[in-house]
Amino acid sequence: MLIMELVHRRWWNGHYGRMARRDVVIFIDGDTWRVEAWEGGREGRVRAWAPPDEEECLLLADDLMSDSEGWRELPTSRP
Repeated sequence: MLIMELVHRRWWNGHYGRMARRDVVIFIDGDTWRVEAWEGGREGRVRAWAPPDEEECLLLADDLMSDSEGWRELPTSRP
C-alpha cells in the first residue's frame, strides 16, 4: 500500500524574501503527523516536530504563529 505525505494545513506570514518570509506547515503521512516551521521559505531554515495527533499539531502551529500578526492560511490540495 502506497501512502503519500500530504500537506494538511499551511500558513504564511504574508512577507516576501529570505529574511522575512515564514511558513508553518502541517503534514500527514498515514498516521504520522509532522509540523514544520520554515524561515526564509523552503530553502531557508526548517525546524520540525512530530506531534502525536492533529490537535497537538494545531496547538503547536498556533504557538509558532503567536509572536506576530498577519498570518493567513493558504489553500492545500487535499483529496
